[in-house]
Amino acid sequence: MKSKMNIRSIIIMSVILLLSMLFINISLAANTGTINVETANLRETADAESKILEQLSLNQEVEIVEESGDWYKVKHNNITGYIRKDLINTKEEKVENNEATQVANQVSQENTTTSNNNNVQTNAVLTENNSELGEYILIADTKLKLVPTINATDVVEVKKDEKVNATEIINDWVCVETKTTKGWIRKDKLQREQKVEQVKEQIQEENKQVEEQVKTKTKYINATSVNVRKEPNTTSEIIANALQNTAVTVSKEENGWSKVTLNGKEGYISSSLLSDTKQEKAKTNTTSRGATTSRKSTKTESNKKTNVASNEKANATTQNTSSTGSSKGSSIVATARKYLGYKYVYGGTSPSTGFDCSGFTSYIFRQHGISLNRTAAGQYTNGTYVSRSNLQPGDLVMFGSPINHVAIYIGGGQIIHASTPSTGVRIDSLNSGYYSRNYTGARRIVN
Repeated sequence: MKSKMNIRSIIIMSVILLLSMLFINISLAANTGTINVETANLRETADAESKILEQLSLNQEVEIVEESGDWYKVKHNNITGYIRKDLINTKEEKVENNEATQVANQVSQENTTTSNNNNVQTNAVLTENNSELGEYILIADTKLKLVPTINATDVVEVKKDEKVNATEIINDWVCVETKTTKGWIRKDKLQREQKVEQVKEQIQEENKQVEEQVKTKTKYINATSVNVRKEPNTTSEIIANALQNTAVTVSKEENGWSKVTLNGKEGYISSSLLSDTKQEKAKTNTTSRGATTSRKSTKTESNKKTNVASNEKANATTQNTSSTGSSKGSSIVATARKYLGYKYVYGGTSPSTGFDCSGFTSYIFRQHGISLNRTAAGQYTNGTYVSRSNLQPGDLVMFGSPINHVAIYIGGGQIIHASTPSTGVRIDSLNSGYYSRNYTGARRIVN
């Protein structure tokens, strides 16, 4: 009897259990939902920071097991986890239009980070190392949002030109911090602020690049003879002398002077006396004003040979002439050298305005208490006549017929003079083509 009762009890309990399970299945089958965004994360716990178990797509169905605050506990493909309620439509809910769907899609872009289990973050989130993070300024008055959606709750209004710090970026939305609060804002409302230090570093880097380019630059002397000075001024010590077309390496250019290296020595040369290319030798006769003249020879071949021989003899005599001269003459030459590189200006008589040829000689001699006539022709009447073979430093040398140019003899067959607008005050050889052919005479002003 007891055995029959036990069997009957077991049968009754089994029926009850089966009915309960059937009821539960019917209930769950009726409680389903549909994903309403492009991508939704199925998480291990009801926490936006928890592990992502699976990613579900738009319109995929899930079984809703239970509610947990703002989350649904759901089951999909035998995986149980949690999805935010706003990412699921239940069977009773409908998406009214595309606009609502788009808003929901924006909501679905969750703020996910890498979990302790090295889960892959969603493609919408940028890391803190992203170059777009950092300081910005507002380009217009706007309101910060609680979440990155257009219809989200406003947090606070921020004003144009206010500085904010971007800490996170999701698609076209940026999470920013102000001095008092935090919220989301559209990316097009922000403008990158470049720090003063960054600007200075950028300028310094650009200057460094320019200097590096200059360091490798080779230039050539464009005057007959150029002084290399210890410092970038005309009164500095002369440490070397360079002839025309000599190559020098320029390491710095500043205030009209170039820092150069010549034969292992560093010094300064006026930038106006340097060119990017070598100078071609003149094939025609040129006056000191830059005017070119053409001469037709009417002499016989024998006369040409005689003239050549005479010129060579004269040149040799000039170069062998003593360059010591008087101490007064040497002082005048030293003063004249101070103004190498100064500009040529027709009618000029001073360093501030520039010099023409006679203005230069007048100014130099005036520094030594000596007055000269103003023009080159007039200065040919000053002092006493001296032959070419007896020239000494400090003598005046004239050129042209009629006389149209004057220079100061400095010894060694060289002259210093205000030459042309393109070259200014420079040193040339008395025995070069033009000056040798157009030599008129010389006057000794000091003994």
